[in-house]
Amino acid sequence: MDACWRVIKVQALEEYRLLLTFAQGERKIFDMKPYLQYPMYQPLQSKVLFRSVHTNGETAVWNDDIDIAPETLYEDGVSL
Repeated sequence: MDACWRVIKVQALEEYRLLLTFAQGERKIFDMKPYLQYPMYQPLQSKVLFRSVHTNGETAVWNDDIDIAPETLYEDGVSL
């Protein structure tokens, strides 16, 4: 994995957005709303589940079944 993609901190924000901090210190906002239409991510429509997001040291994860590729978070996130 490219080290710049490694998520070291993640926080759930309003409107299904994530505040991400990457290993090199860069911070980005990622909008999960477009992904909620896909079956894998539909459970995240539950705000309780969405807010449970955490990092496994590599990417954003919610449970054993739901995560997202760190390169997607990095490449599609909006820099702060």
